[in-house]
This record gives sequence, C-alpha cells and structure tokens, in this order.
Amino acid sequence: MAGEVAVGLLAGSLALISDAAHMLTDAASIALALVAMRLAAKPPKGGYTYGLQRAEILSAQANGLSLLLLSAWLTYEAIRRLISPPEVTGGLVLGTALVGIVVNAGATWMISRADRTSLNIEGAFRHILTDAYAFIATAVAGLVMIVTGFARADAIASLVVVVLMVRAGLGLVRESGRIFLEAAPAGVSPDEVGKALAARPYVTEVHDLHIWQITAGKTAASAHVLVAPGEDCHSVRADLEAVLAESYGITHTTLQVDHNSGPLLSIGPRPEEHCGDSHGPAHRPGPDHAS
Repeated sequence: MAGEVAVGLLAGSLALISDAAHMLTDAASIALALVAMRLAAKPPKGGYTYGLQRAEILSAQANGLSLLLLSAWLTYEAIRRLISPPEVTGGLVLGTALVGIVVNAGATWMISRADRTSLNIEGAFRHILTDAYAFIATAVAGLVMIVTGFARADAIASLVVVVLMVRAGLGLVRESGRIFLEAAPAGVSPDEVGKALAARPYVTEVHDLHIWQITAGKTAASAHVLVAPGEDCHSVRADLEAVLAESYGITHTTLQVDHNSGPLLSIGPRPEEHCGDSHGPAHRPGPDHAS
C-alpha cells in the first residue's frame, strides 16, 4: 500500500492511488474482522443473551459502507481526470500493478481457506478479492498507456475498480441489513416452512412463526403449534424440530406446543384463540390452507 501511494504520486496515477486507498480499507476490514471475531466468541453474559455474535455483522456492514463511501470519492476523481487527463507514467503503473497482482493473489488464497460462512470473514475476503481485480485493471491500463499513450486509460481503470467496489459493498450492506432487520435467510420461505410443519401428523395449526438469523450461518425459529386433542405434544414437538433441522438446517428452535381445544374454522376468529396478537398467517393442514 505504501509503495502504491509513493509510485502513484510519482507516476501521477489515480488508478494506483485508488488501489492503495482500497488496500487501506482491506487492512481495516481484516483488523475489524479479528476484533469482531474475538467479541463474538465471548459467552452470553448479563443482558446480552446471545452474547456479542452480531459484532461480526456490524463489522461486515462497516466493510460494505466503507467500500461504498470510497467508491463515491473515486468516481468523482476519475470523472475529473477523464475530462482533463494528466500525464501518467505507464511503465511505473504496469510494474507496480504486476507486483500487486502477485501479493493479492497470495492474500486471496490465504483468506479463502477460512470459514466464509461468517459474513464477517466473507466481507474481508470480498475486500481483498476486489483489490486483486483492481490490480488487473490497473495493469491493463498501464499497458495501454505504454503502447498507445492513451492517458485516460488510468481513469477508466479507476472506474472499473469503482464498479467492483460498489458491487461488493452493496452485497455486504444488503446481507447484513437482512440480519439486522430479522429477515428470514435468503432461500428460506417462512410460508413454505409453515406449510411443511402444518402438514406433519397431529398438527392442527402453526402460527406466530418467526425465522431469523442470530448471525450469519446461525438461523433460529420460533412458533406456536396447536396439536389435536389427546395426542402427545412432546412427540409432535420433537418431530417438528427434526423437520426444521433436517430440511432447513435450523437447529436453534423455540416451539410452544398446546392442545387445540375446539374445532377449527377456516375463516374468522376463534373464541378459543391462544394468541390475541398473532403475527403472520396461520398455517393449517390441507393444500394452500393459510389465513
């Protein structure tokens, strides 16, 4: 990074300076990831009943936002240089970019071996991978400037870096935002899960179904389940927990299981309704039977 800043200023290359700025966020993202992992490993204590596991999601969101903010500044600088291109020494740009490709290839390989189910680690990985692509674009720009003397290639390479940064940043912000907003994991439909649970033996209704992520890769679910009169609530609960674990990978579950006290109606409120303020649809046995 220090070498890029020095050579970038010497060669007058925005592409190298933008790469260096991105490498600075790389270093910050890795440091933030390490701190967040230590915090997340702490056991639950006091009012933090899940511990500090979401510190990793805060880290991922900070990484995503840093990419977006940096890309905004680089876009401004690149457009300014497209309008009035300065002289850029293509040979220095190409040489430095080739060294950067080797360094980032090694860093990318090392971090790719980590557990990337963690959104925190995935954020650091995307930072470094984006930087590797940016070096390739910078090397191409340096070669173009040597061969053709086209100085605007440097600014164009910077815009390529910006596109990569925006793509990675938006992905991190979107994924971390879903976790903060308690949304179901991508690819998991609560409606489908509710229908699958309601279709199990002796289940008469599933409502107040919530599926969310505590942190990346750790999904939780809770629901209120009504069971046919006279049936074993405990065996039904065990069966539903097995369905959630085997079919959806959800092992952190809280199921409130009660006997249904009266006949079920397809429409309208029931006088024996267990939940006065039920959230979401009520799933009952039968095709597409939800209200």
